[in-house]
Amino acid sequence: MISQLFFGYFAAVIIILSLLVVTRKNPVHSVMWMLLMFFHIAGMYLFLNAEFIAAIQVIVYAGAILVLFLFVVLLLNLREELQTNRFIGSWPAGLVIAASLLLSMIAALRSFVPGPSGPYTIALIEKETHTRVLGQVLYTEYLFPFEIASLILLVAIIGAIVLAKKKVRS
Repeated sequence: MISQLFFGYFAAVIIILSLLVVTRKNPVHSVMWMLLMFFHIAGMYLFLNAEFIAAIQVIVYAGAILVLFLFVVLLLNLREELQTNRFIGSWPAGLVIAASLLLSMIAALRSFVPGPSGPYTIALIEKETHTRVLGQVLYTEYLFPFEIASLILLVAIIGAIVLAKKKVRS
């Protein structure tokens, strides 16, 4: 019963915070609500006994990505955007699209049939720790997609260096 209350709390607060992120007029306030949402997501991971993923959530998202968002928001000139109306006339169309997405998600969840259980039981994960099981799955079953993702990131880093490099006079 207590675990259901904690899960309900985290789920409700994450939904409310995500709505606050997208509805605030001031982008700095949106980033701050996003920070609080990231910490609640990490709390949800802790509640689900995924300590490693919770730590990565705080380090990567609340640490690095959010700081990047904050720098971008602070570098932009937002005085004109803050003075204009944010929701001009497209909110009825957005409401219809959101309602149709909600109905399709409810229909998909009602027709959900759980598949067969995998080899990773709760007892095995508790015995070997989450990080070890995550590493075994990542480097055995998903090695090729992991390598492709690392190559894509390498190409992006090289592209950023090439674009940022100043031309050398010869």
